[in-house]
Amino acid sequence: MKRKLFPELYGKLFRFTREGSQLSQDQAPRRRADARRNVDALLEAARAVFATSGVDAPAKEITDRAGVGVGTMYRHFPQRAHLVKAVVESNIDAVADAAPALSAAHEPAEALTAWIRRFAALLATKRGLASALHSGDPAFEGLPAYFLERLGPALAGLLDAAVAAGTVRADLSAEDLLHAITQLCRPVPGLPPEHNQRILAVFLDGLRRDAAQGVNH
Repeated sequence: MKRKLFPELYGKLFRFTREGSQLSQDQAPRRRADARRNVDALLEAARAVFATSGVDAPAKEITDRAGVGVGTMYRHFPQRAHLVKAVVESNIDAVADAAPALSAAHEPAEALTAWIRRFAALLATKRGLASALHSGDPAFEGLPAYFLERLGPALAGLLDAAVAAGTVRADLSAEDLLHAITQLCRPVPGLPPEHNQRILAVFLDGLRRDAAQGVNH
């Protein structure tokens, strides 16, 4: 009896373990999808909260907006700097990825102008974001390189098309434009954001006017 019982118990245990392992494998894609949704919700919530309450806003304000627990946030972003960096990178990605759609929907000069305005909106720092990024935190060390790697090629494609069409001046590189617009969009103490928008409009007008007049500096 004992000899018969042992194989039966062993067989049941083996089947239970195998079925449990299979169940775990089947659940893995679902867990990954849930984690991705949580990350996306946290990034969207953090983007909105940072714009209104600043990067030092309470974690619960972010998690309540995302519909997840505080523990979920810290599981994906152990430090506040990790969340700030992820928000900045996702914003950079959105601007870079907009280039093909703008190019398909508009004439070259209009596509370039629309993209630059989206880039300028990305640079519109709010509620302590700029100071956080320049705080010396090691988490932000890779952002300048990421900035150029993602935005440089996107802008270069739009700029080359506009130059080829003869609608913008040809003596500026994509990197020149990135640096110039970054400087133009820096907040000026005592002046509202509208000041930067007006100066950017003058810059964009000059970018096209010189091409129309055949001026090449």
